[in-house]
Amino acid sequence: MSIVCAALALAGCTLQQYPQSTLHPQSDNAHWIQELLEQLTTWVVIIFVAVQGLLIYIVVRFRSRPGAPDPKPVHGHTGLEIAWTIAPAVILAVVAVPTVLTIYKTQPPSLSNAMRVKVIGHQWWWEFQYPDLGVTTASEMHVPVGKPVWVDIESADVMHSFWFPAVGGKRDAVPSHTNHIFFTASAVGQYPGQCAELCGVSHANMRMKLMVTTPSEFEAWVASQKAPPNEPDTTSVAAQGKRIFVQSACVGCHTINGVSGGVIGPNLTHVGSRTSIAGSMFDNNAEHLGRWLTDPPREKPGSLMPNLGLTSDQVSALVAYLTSLK
Repeated sequence: MSIVCAALALAGCTLQQYPQSTLHPQSDNAHWIQELLEQLTTWVVIIFVAVQGLLIYIVVRFRSRPGAPDPKPVHGHTGLEIAWTIAPAVILAVVAVPTVLTIYKTQPPSLSNAMRVKVIGHQWWWEFQYPDLGVTTASEMHVPVGKPVWVDIESADVMHSFWFPAVGGKRDAVPSHTNHIFFTASAVGQYPGQCAELCGVSHANMRMKLMVTTPSEFEAWVASQKAPPNEPDTTSVAAQGKRIFVQSACVGCHTINGVSGGVIGPNLTHVGSRTSIAGSMFDNNAEHLGRWLTDPPREKPGSLMPNLGLTSDQVSALVAYLTSLK
């Protein structure tokens, strides 16, 4: 039985880097947290070894032996009492000092040279606004590598929690309150994120992506996002999709620059350029987009986007239009 238990325990150990692991930091903020974890882990191991070593010594040294006299009871020992009073205080200080220093390091008052991003949590998707750049997008946050990023975090409804494990700790998105976090990404790549606060039936599906690119790639992305959306040919299927979009309930919830101004749902101005849809739950392709438009609550439990009763032809036209918005 012990061999089976050991095998099961070892089966859970791997050196593989899981996508949302906090143990592979990709920013200064995450590195500071990792350094604190390593320091505390080192001290915990030292304390564990010392305590267990002392315990084993006592068990062996003072074990019962045949013919040994009964041990003499000790009523009070000043040295021991001082030791076990001071030792916990020293251990707490060893833990508290680096922890407090890390807390202050990861929460500065402001960063004047940082790029600012406003994050708004919705049930169940994330909105990203770049106030200094005039860009608004959803589900995917783009930042340049090596550039400090200052994030203002808010909520449009209930409490959420903003968390990209690879670049920093969690920050709650609280209604009527603004929280902050900052980081400087150290490596180009795509890093998944997740709402870390139970916020409703589709909490587990409230995902997002951090797209860290080179400065030139980021500038190109900003330029493409600020450009007007593609205008479909008047005789194309995409043009039919645009007419359906304008004439249906879509315009009441979604913004497409030059087309509509709803702000309940994600901004769709350049939705065709995103890699995911539905709060980063599905890959952004014609198949997933078609299924999503046909019946959102079926694809994402609790979705606040209703089933509009679209026909298959209407769905196909909308898919053609939305995928053209790059």
